[in-house]
Amino acid sequence: MFFQKRGSLQNYYMYHGGTNFGRTSGGPYITTSYDYDAPLDEYGNLRQPKYGHLKDLHSVIKSIEKILVHGEYVDTNYSDNVTVTKYTLDSTSVCFINNRNDNKDVNVTLDGNTHLLPAWSVSILPDCKTVAFNSAKIKAQTTVMVKKANMVEKEPESLKWSWMRENLTPFMTDEKGSYRKNELLEQIVTSTDQSDYLWYRTSLDHKGEASYTLFVNTTGHELYAFVNGMLVGKNHSPNGVFVFQLESAIKLHDGKNYISLLNATIGLKNYGPLFEKMPAGIVGGPVKLIDNNGTGIDLSNSSWSYKVIIGRSTLTSLATDETTTMTTFQAPAGQDTVVVDLLGLNKGVAWVNGNNLGRYWPSYTAAEMGGCHHCDYHGAEGDGQKCLTGCGEPSQRYYHVPRSFLKNGEPNTLILFEEAGGDPSQVSFHTVAAGSVCVSAEVGDAITLSCGQHSKTISTIDMTSFGVARGQCGAYEGGCESRLPCLGKESCTVQITNALTGSGCLSGVLTIQASC
Repeated sequence: MFFQKRGSLQNYYMYHGGTNFGRTSGGPYITTSYDYDAPLDEYGNLRQPKYGHLKDLHSVIKSIEKILVHGEYVDTNYSDNVTVTKYTLDSTSVCFINNRNDNKDVNVTLDGNTHLLPAWSVSILPDCKTVAFNSAKIKAQTTVMVKKANMVEKEPESLKWSWMRENLTPFMTDEKGSYRKNELLEQIVTSTDQSDYLWYRTSLDHKGEASYTLFVNTTGHELYAFVNGMLVGKNHSPNGVFVFQLESAIKLHDGKNYISLLNATIGLKNYGPLFEKMPAGIVGGPVKLIDNNGTGIDLSNSSWSYKVIIGRSTLTSLATDETTTMTTFQAPAGQDTVVVDLLGLNKGVAWVNGNNLGRYWPSYTAAEMGGCHHCDYHGAEGDGQKCLTGCGEPSQRYYHVPRSFLKNGEPNTLILFEEAGGDPSQVSFHTVAAGSVCVSAEVGDAITLSCGQHSKTISTIDMTSFGVARGQCGAYEGGCESRLPCLGKESCTVQITNALTGSGCLSGVLTIQASC
């Protein structure tokens, strides 16, 4: 309806997805993928049918550009929810018809021709007679992208992991730090934004043994607490909220006691008013020890020692005293996009041949939301919770490994900087390519099937069915078979006619499913 209502400048965010390598992701809690469900996906593949449907729209709009920009227009309401807009320039006319009913298809008669408009859709008629585009009738193919196993080696069985014992003892006292301050500092400034990790360490003398609750207030995003070298608690801010608290029961012994707090950021805020002033870390605290009577020992202005952790050394495991660090692998053959499946790991950072893939956190699962298990685009956008996917699943499982990072015919190195003892036994590399391609059209339409890039061809026609189709692309079941001459071709364009139907087939919508 934007163009129908005299709109002339369309912006897309995003039209091409991407990957946030290294520490470039925003957040908090955005890992590496910035796919955004864009028409061109994170890897540059066409997301069909979105890309094709928009291409069809752009082609029609471009063909009537002059009339839309310079013509006169008249709006005619056919009912409360149906409007026809007619643009006229000299002797040429263009018409838009919109149906704003959420769940009701309508027939609209215009200049003696009747047009069926699905619920919540817009039709464009470049000559006010023939519909060239309807927003709800998608004629572009659907492509199901699939993850294919690395055929060069059998994974994950072939991946042999080396293990390294990590000595955290130097970080369990406050004696060796980069500098000291009698206050709790802001993390971004203190680390000069060179690392996600900053140690805050202090000590106190205590007479006798006693139990306390360690209370830490932090501006995020993740916190591990150690007392006298023992992990006593960990926490992260829920759902990306910046400020949270950690409360852990601890015991102090007679004499000097050491408190070591490791704060980690998981992407800094990069939008909104004054986002550059959003703090991180345990800035200001407070950090307190609270006894059973509620009396507190405020450590916020104690002498704190600071140490920034940079690179792949140190802090490779906090929950165990052994951690996965490295394996070698063979690059998948071909030119298709490569991803690494990090399911089974907890949280950390990954490198391939010294290139930082970014943060991973597959153990963090997406919340269950109302728009996840039912998809219906009818009606106003509302709260933006329509047709969601991935609820209850890892926030991100597959991580992009550009071909430029890889070496063919020789071992490649994967290094994991694992914070909390994840299991690498399921890690494997895959390629991303078109699996099934599907299209639906009526007699008179021309349809195109394509397997995309890298000279992939149509290997099988899995189903061509007039009138009957059940399921969805990749798992269609049809009733009445027809003939389609597309095998072995990279791309195939066919005009749908009744001649394509098999014996006894009904005419109507033809649904095709092929494999690449």
